[in-house]
Amino acid sequence: MLNPQKHDNMPTGFNVCKILSISAFILYILIMYHIYQSSVCTSPVNKKLKQATSSPPPPPSPPTNIRQLVFTIAGSVKTWHSRGSYFREWWRPNVTRGYIYFDKEPTAEFLPWPYDNLPPYRVSENTTKLVVYSRHAKPDVIRIVRTILESFREGDKDVRWYVMGDDDTIFFLDNLVQLLERYDHTKYVYIGGVSECVKSNLDISFEMAYGGGGFALSYPLVEALVANLDRCIETYPFYLNSDQIISACITDLGVPFTSEKGFHQIDLVHNISGFLSAHPHAPLISLHHLDIVSPIFPTMDRHKSLRHLMTSAKVDQSRLLQQTVCYHKQKKWAFSLAWGYSACIYEQLIPRSILRRPLETFTPWSLNQTPPYNYMFNSRLLTTNSCETPHNFYFHSISNLNNNNYYDSNSNTTTYEIMTTYVRYKPRELPPCYPHHSADYITKIRVYSPATKLNFVGNRGECCDVLNVDGNNNTAEVRIRACKKTEIII
Repeated sequence: MLNPQKHDNMPTGFNVCKILSISAFILYILIMYHIYQSSVCTSPVNKKLKQATSSPPPPPSPPTNIRQLVFTIAGSVKTWHSRGSYFREWWRPNVTRGYIYFDKEPTAEFLPWPYDNLPPYRVSENTTKLVVYSRHAKPDVIRIVRTILESFREGDKDVRWYVMGDDDTIFFLDNLVQLLERYDHTKYVYIGGVSECVKSNLDISFEMAYGGGGFALSYPLVEALVANLDRCIETYPFYLNSDQIISACITDLGVPFTSEKGFHQIDLVHNISGFLSAHPHAPLISLHHLDIVSPIFPTMDRHKSLRHLMTSAKVDQSRLLQQTVCYHKQKKWAFSLAWGYSACIYEQLIPRSILRRPLETFTPWSLNQTPPYNYMFNSRLLTTNSCETPHNFYFHSISNLNNNNYYDSNSNTTTYEIMTTYVRYKPRELPPCYPHHSADYITKIRVYSPATKLNFVGNRGECCDVLNVDGNNNTAEVRIRACKKTEIII
């Protein structure tokens, strides 16, 4: 017979075990939760400690210098006799690096080659063996296209940029280096300029760097370009221009074209003084076709003209051709200065927004066009109106005024000054715009500018003041300075 006492105690023992089991489970959950919360709270500290002990980021690359550029110049033995002097004006022996690629071995008159003041020359590889040669619309351009490939194969070290140009391209090296410093040379970058004429761009491309004006390619882009170049030549046998084939290949690589206003193809003829006297607010990078246009200084030949321009470029490339406008309100005169090249006096207070448009002293490259001509910029027509026709003065001399310190309160800087002098080219031979306000008596303009380099990053030009218009010495004096914060030129 079962013991009723024992039977009644069995559920009680079972419940105690059950309660203990549940309690233990709850305690386990609480302990695990506490451990989890502790790890969450301490993990940011651990992460910070881990970050603190990690290696610092690599330092930024040093600024680009001229030795990190390699120039690839397409030349011709036939034209080198006349173009060699242009090349010597900008090339810096033992500083600049590059190669001139000729279509054939230089003739005896150019030998022995002056390696001490010119880059080494190369005779371009024979492209007639290429399959595409016989079916190309203009097979001679293949040689020029492949100069970038041959230049890359030279294996130069520490190269950031390859710069391409013709043997009559004039580069302004300080400005070019300053420009390239703004771009990341480790990326795929394609920089140059378009033609000045709408028709040229319409016929060829609005999105292409024209080779005569020169263009710059970053090292990674060149590395990718040369790997595909012969394939691109075969893809575009109908293109007539080497820079057109290169541009198409770069586009097929997925790289956009970056246009900079300082590269100048100069698809203009005759007198380009109007164009040079109203340069856009951008550093002057290159000029081209100076052996075709009229001499840029009317009293000199072409070669002496370039040499004369380079005398001011050697002192301050940053301001070369940069336009500055100011006024003499009493006489109602407007002064338009293109530093290192020209100065103009208008007998009317013409706004800066108008004077920044070049006077059409030139005509387009294509002689088949008829007026009105279409340019890639706004321009002003020549006129015999006395109020709109300038008195023209051209650069004559330059000097450093080391003892003439000048404090510019607008930029809060003290610097010595540079004086450039401009002399009248010839009488204007027009009546005055206003009675008793003629500028005919002025024969010379002196311009004082800061010895500091012009900084284009701020994206604002400079201002100037007319210091005096001395009737006794027939001289006007102007000082270039930084613009005041809210100053407007009008």
